[in-house]
Amino acid sequence: MSTGPLVTLTAPVGPADAPLVVLGPSLGTSTILWEDVVPLLADDYRVAAWDLPGHGAGPLVREAFTVADLADAVAAAVADDTFSYAGVSLGGATGLELARRHGGRLRGVAVVASGAVLGDPGSWAERAAQARTQSTSSLIVGSAQRWFAPASMARRPALSGRLLHALQDADDEGYARCCDALAAFDVRATLGEITVPVLAAWGAFDAVAPEATSVEIAAGVADGRVARIDDAGHLPPAEQPEAVAVLLRSFFASLPGKDA
Repeated sequence: MSTGPLVTLTAPVGPADAPLVVLGPSLGTSTILWEDVVPLLADDYRVAAWDLPGHGAGPLVREAFTVADLADAVAAAVADDTFSYAGVSLGGATGLELARRHGGRLRGVAVVASGAVLGDPGSWAERAAQARTQSTSSLIVGSAQRWFAPASMARRPALSGRLLHALQDADDEGYARCCDALAAFDVRATLGEITVPVLAAWGAFDAVAPEATSVEIAAGVADGRVARIDDAGHLPPAEQPEAVAVLLRSFFASLPGKDA
């Protein structure tokens, strides 16, 4: 288990007295994933995002860590007593662990393009080995196929290209350690421990985390709901930022408490 810092949190943007929203990344991406959503939330919320180990501004890590460790690191990095959270893929899995382990601090969690388990350990081990031996550059073609709906790259070519460059620039070992964490991640049996409101949303073209994974989450937690994001694959905030912002604003506005 890693003993050093695991995540890097950006400074919040938005009104100083607004409630905090924390945004989490997908494997291979960085805070770039959310950059078109942040301005659409920042009029009513303070918005911060975090980077995975070895990704973007995230710290370099050479020791093993779990998704639960990532959740603990995010909780430790957030100064506010309470906050809302949204994360994609590995960031969504981190959100489930946040809800399990730090539910008293969370108003609600949006789990986007993710699941209570993602893939199988063997495939993650293979991807980790590829990153270590051939670098993350070797993953670009396969990731582009998994990440984007058929029209997304043509519709948003600049951002799609920057996301693929972020993957290329990711630290090989950091990426591999994230794969190792995903290989060991499975909270299906403990979803019932989550009592904070959870929104599980999937991209209509997402083959990595399709509708069934969101339905499983919503059915397993105490207060779950589901939503589909049209014309999106595995990275909805980059593909459909306006639709994601509308979905998140509606969800956050529905949460209990005057500051939700």
